[in-house]
Formats: sequence, structure tokens, C-alpha cells
Amino acid sequence: MTTTQTETETPTDTATEAATGIARRQPGAAWPLESAVFSAAMLAERLPWVAAPARALGLTPLTPDGVRRGVLAHLRRTRSGRPVRLSTPFGTFLVPLAEADAEGLLTAAAEAGALGPATGLTPGGHRHPLSPHAPLAPAATAPPSDLGPCLAPELARVVAERRADGTVAPDDWRRAALRLARRVVVGAEAVEDSLLSAVLRAADDAVGDRTHPTRDAALRRRLLPYLTDPDPEALAGRLRTTGIPAEEALPAVAHALALISEAVAKAAWQALALHSVRPADPPAQCVATALGLWPPLPASVHPVRAAFTWQGLEVAADCEILHAPGHVRERHGGAGPTPYPSPAALCPAPGGCAAAGFAVRVAREVVRGLVALAEPALVSPELDVDRLPDVLDAATVRLSLLPRDPGAGRAGAVPGATRLSTELPQPAVGRTPASYGALARATADRLEAHADRLAACAADSGWNAEEAGEGFRLVLLGHADRCARAADDLRLASRRLLG
Repeated sequence: MTTTQTETETPTDTATEAATGIARRQPGAAWPLESAVFSAAMLAERLPWVAAPARALGLTPLTPDGVRRGVLAHLRRTRSGRPVRLSTPFGTFLVPLAEADAEGLLTAAAEAGALGPATGLTPGGHRHPLSPHAPLAPAATAPPSDLGPCLAPELARVVAERRADGTVAPDDWRRAALRLARRVVVGAEAVEDSLLSAVLRAADDAVGDRTHPTRDAALRRRLLPYLTDPDPEALAGRLRTTGIPAEEALPAVAHALALISEAVAKAAWQALALHSVRPADPPAQCVATALGLWPPLPASVHPVRAAFTWQGLEVAADCEILHAPGHVRERHGGAGPTPYPSPAALCPAPGGCAAAGFAVRVAREVVRGLVALAEPALVSPELDVDRLPDVLDAATVRLSLLPRDPGAGRAGAVPGATRLSTELPQPAVGRTPASYGALARATADRLEAHADRLAACAADSGWNAEEAGEGFRLVLLGHADRCARAADDLRLASRRLLG
């Protein structure tokens, strides 16, 4: 292959070309070998063990994600950055090779009324439905100063309900993330309404299916009472104050709830992992890096229902546009992408999505608020600060939260938080040094609390009645002193292990 295949000219309207100065062309097609390599990388995603050796050796370009990124970078160089047709076993796609081109192409298609409903596409080629996009009035989004007090009680609860070794498991974080999303979007009364999130997920998963009308009706029944008498501090309350009836506001509220749930459950959690290995990076930068490197929506497919033209490029009907925000951005060494993630990382709507922008702001405030309360320490998986992985599944991230205020994370700081004082430490065999440091820190806190209780018991006046009582008092004080010294030793070890 010594020549580069370019876009082919088609008969065009001479007057139009003369007026615009741009000749219409059809998109160029990738060579069969380029399409084959891209397809093989997608198929390899269905066998996770294929990438294990390359990831273990740090050979990122040889992983399926690295191969896909390499093919697109090659096409970007050889096709002058113009969109290219790629043929795969999962469909033939028109692939924009730059973020600006993707946004411009989809916006032009939307303005021409040529786009059908978008679907998500997993790295392995599986299609899945997405939350239906609904426009959100900018007046409904809260200023950043209002989000902190709204999120503070739930963030304090996350720290207080850590496990006995100070860790927060991915499942625990997801439940907390859904509570946070319900608090911001629907209001304080919906914080514990876990059924609302479950019904929303079921309705979104059924989009395009025959069961969707039934599940959507169930979602409306569950959500409508919160919109009838909304919390004025929540997004739903601010949206209603603009004069929108409850029935009309419901799609926008449901869409915002879905996006914020994903942004907090995935991007915020990944950003906390990043902050633990890059403490100098501000929370906003960590969230932007997480969304740019590991977008919750890796790729979306947009069917074209009618032909349209964009910058002289003729896009035919029955074509599909593949937008992969995580792949069309250039990397900048270990620093990741630019600090302005694509809105398509959460919602693929052409022209941007106000709910997606608000979801990013909520994720930033969650990370900022949690970092102010506790020091995140990554337990697993291990991250190389200079070479971040192409894939980081939020479900595999386990963090330890070390309270900055020694009393902030103890049981009783938040009503109902009793797990920290009743559970035994979980074994940490085979984990990273940070996990042992987190375990040592949590154990030191418990020993110090036990020393305080022993000292308080010894100070009780009941021991004053007789000589035996004074003897027991000395024994208690001796135990308290040994617990306090052991706590100091453990803190020294934890500082050494945590660096």
C-alpha cells in the first residue's frame, strides 16, 4: 500500500460549489486491512484475558483499546483528519477523527433532521439503549456555591459508613452515588428512595423495546409526586419555578438524574483514585481527566435517516456515525486529555447537553467535598502516576478514606452509622502498600478510641470506694497507655506505607 485512499468526488451542483468554494465529496473508506485490525480489536474486547499479558507488561499499544486508538491515529495522519468509513462485523460506520469534526458533523445532521435515536456501543461491539435526551433550562442548574451544602450531609455519611478497615467498596460507593444524585436532582425526601433509581434504570434499559411504554409509565408514577411538590433546593424545584408543568418537566428531570448518577458513580470515583496518586491535581482536573480517559459512555452510534452535507462531505442515508469521545482526543503524556471533557462522554446529544454539563459540575463538587473531609488512598488496582491505563473500570476501584478530622469518621458522627465500630478489619494480604497503610491508620484510630474509653472508665468515681478499686484503676490506666502507644506506632507505620 503505497498510496493513500482519499475522498471521491461526486457530481455536484455547480452553482452551490461556486457559492461556497467547497466541492462535495463522499467520505473516504479505510483500507480493508485497517478495518480488519479495528474489528479484531473490538472482537478481542469480548475476551478480557487477551489483553491481560500486554497490560501486565505495560504494553498499552498492544491492548485492544490501544490498537483501536492506534488505528484511528493512523487514519488521522493518512486521511488529513477527515471522517472515514470503517467496515466492522458490527456495522459500517462513518468515524469522525477529531472532536470538533464529530460535534460539527452531528450538529449539522441534527439541524437537517437527519438523525435517528442514538444508541451506546461498548468496546466489544454490543449496542445498548441510552437515557432519552431532554433539554434542560439553564436556570434549573444550581450555582456551584449551592451544591456544597446540599452534598455535605451525604458525603459525611460516606466517610462515617466506611468499612472497618477504612475502605469503601465499589458497591457501597454506587449506592452512595445514587443517594447523592437523588438529593441533588429530586430533593431530600428522595434520598432513601432507592426504588426510584431502580425504576429509572429499568426504563432507560428498555428504550426501543416493546416493554418501554410500561416501564416509562412506572417511572412517571414514581417521579411525579416529587415534581408536584418539589424541593426548592433541588434541580426539580428550580425547574418548576421557571413555570414548566410537572408533566413537561419530568423527561428533563429523569435525564438529569440518569446522567448525574453515572457521573458520580463512575467519573467521581475514578477521579478520587486519580487524586490519591496525584494529590497535587485539583479535583476539577481529576474529574476532567477521568471523563476524558474513561468516559462513562465510551462510544455512541447515530443512525442517519436522510442524506445531508457537511463541509462539502456528502453523508448518505442509512449510514451510521460512530462517535467515540475517548478515542478522538490526543493524549498528552501522563497528564491525560485537555481539562474540558466532551459532553458526549455522558450524553451523545448533538450540540451539547445542559444536563451533562451540570452532571460534570456535580461530580467536581462531590470530589472536592470528599477530599476536604478525607484523604483518599487507593487500595486497588495499582495506578502508575506517569502512565495511566487506557481502561479503568469504576467497579474495580477500591479506596480507603482516611478522615482528616480523627473524630469525623467514627460511628455516631452520622445517625445510623455503626459499621465502623462493630466490624472487624478485613484481611489485606497481597494488596498494595497503601492498603496496609490504610489498615494501620484505621486500626490506630480504633486503638486510640479504646484508650480513651479505658481512661474514661478509670476516671469514674466508683473506683474510689476501696483499695481494690484503686488497683483496678491502675490496671485500666496501664492498658490505656499501652493502647495509646500502639496507636502511635501504627500511625508511624501508616505514614511510612502511604508515603
